[in-house]
Amino acid sequence: MSYLVLVRHGESAWNRSNKFTGWVDVPLSENGIKEALRAAKKLRGLDLEFAFTSKLERAQETLMILLASQKKVGIFLHKGKRRHDWSNHPDQFSKNEIPIYSDDAINERYYGALQGKDKDDMRQKYGEEQVFEWRRSYDIRPPHGECLKDVYKRSVPYFKKEILPKLAKGDVVVSAHGNSLRAIIKHLDNISDSKIPFLELPTGQLIIYKYSKGKLKRMEHKHSFTRKTTWE
Repeated sequence: MSYLVLVRHGESAWNRSNKFTGWVDVPLSENGIKEALRAAKKLRGLDLEFAFTSKLERAQETLMILLASQKKVGIFLHKGKRRHDWSNHPDQFSKNEIPIYSDDAINERYYGALQGKDKDDMRQKYGEEQVFEWRRSYDIRPPHGECLKDVYKRSVPYFKKEILPKLAKGDVVVSAHGNSLRAIIKHLDNISDSKIPFLELPTGQLIIYKYSKGKLKRMEHKHSFTRKTTWE
């Protein structure tokens, strides 16, 4: 048995200022750091063995805070020339080291022309309903951007191919973004296209699944993580 930990990054500077962020690389806000620290406390009973994150700073910052609370040294691995080769890969990791796999397949979705724009300004210009469709619908793209279906097509195959096999070996953490995680959760929980727009993932939130006999089951969160009693 092992655990899959999904965490949306802590509040970013642009979350704080109410801007569409997408692929723009912005750091955590002061509050986002606090959110990551609170999330880290909930994982102190867990010994993470593999870490995945996007190519964006806010997700990587959040991950490093989580790992630091476990006294883990994260080592970023990089793809080599061959498809499944990883350069700078140690023969084995010591107890306090953890491999980090980073890939743009689990980046936030690309918001196109909306990136950098104030969300309230866009609501005033285009209307509440239109902006909601751009933000939350499964298959309606913002101008020149991605919809959640596009993110699903890159995030879920990556999850199946790279992340899922690691659960047979140990506990895994994925630090990513609202939309890449919504896509993965849609797949794991079999959420319909019509219901996925209403799935909210607050910044710094943990979602944990138990992996046993090749199957993943979502856990209910009580207070802080202990392997036996907290997530049932």
